[in-house]
Amino acid sequence: MTAITFNGMRQAVADILREEVSQIGDEDNLVDWGLDSIRLMALTLQWQRAGLQVDFAQLAERPQLSYWWGLLASAGGAEHDG
Repeated sequence: MTAITFNGMRQAVADILREEVSQIGDEDNLVDWGLDSIRLMALTLQWQRAGLQVDFAQLAERPQLSYWWGLLASAGGAEHDG
């Protein structure tokens, strides 16, 4: 399993949305930034391939970085930055 950091998660989201990392807030609704089901599925698959037990439906339920971080932490694949 590959551990993911909060900043790594944030970077993956920014990359798929083609936005600057610093522009996306932890509590922002990522749908407002252009996250759609296709992009969300791509993120889900990326994290699953890294060995994280994440579920598309759980991520879709509340598309916010802060919420997703809690899901990744409970999946055992989160590693604190710095």
